[in-house]
Amino acid sequence: MLGDDAELTAAVLAAQGGDETAFRAVYRAVHPRLLGYVRTLVGELDAEDVASEAWLQIARDLQRFSGDADRFRGWAARIARNRALDHLRMRGRRPAIGGDESELTGRPAASDTAGEAIEALATGRTLSLIAKLPQDQAEAVVLRVVVGLDAKTAAETLGKRPGAVRTAAHRGLKRLAELIGDDPETAGVLDALPLQRRPPSGAVTSAGVTHACPRTQKDM
Repeated sequence: MLGDDAELTAAVLAAQGGDETAFRAVYRAVHPRLLGYVRTLVGELDAEDVASEAWLQIARDLQRFSGDADRFRGWAARIARNRALDHLRMRGRRPAIGGDESELTGRPAASDTAGEAIEALATGRTLSLIAKLPQDQAEAVVLRVVVGLDAKTAAETLGKRPGAVRTAAHRGLKRLAELIGDDPETAGVLDALPLQRRPPSGAVTSAGVTHACPRTQKDM
């Protein structure tokens, strides 16, 4: 398993040179969180198939990629998002995320901090709670916190401005904290999950491995 962004960057370069072991390391580091993103778009049933299609394209187009670990995660997320949206169009469906925003208002939160929401994002149950957020908020939260993209890269993935992504992520985390506080099935996982990466100004680690500290809403 890759330990930080420098190692992921090196592994991507090696994979571009035909190193199959390096490609497997890249896959292990990036796939779990990429799958979580796909799951929020297409649902549990189709997520594995869509993610597999995304990885086939990643492998096929890898020689065209240029950049560091964070840009690779963003590039992979764009491919996964396009494959997910193609999948939904083919089946005449809408994205799985994006429920009625009114159901998320007026609920007292057990905690108003983003830290607990962030730490719980790795669980399948919490990903199902993300599916209740409006689509722009859900995608922003997953890309920023689960996939581990910075605001600029997440914005490029979604075709939006970084400020809009930060705002959507902030609002999504606030509502998610409320949902987590109301859901007894997620209440017990808050202290058991790995922490997320610091922003680039601190210690940097890859999205699928060791994490330094949780982001707060103001970091988003």
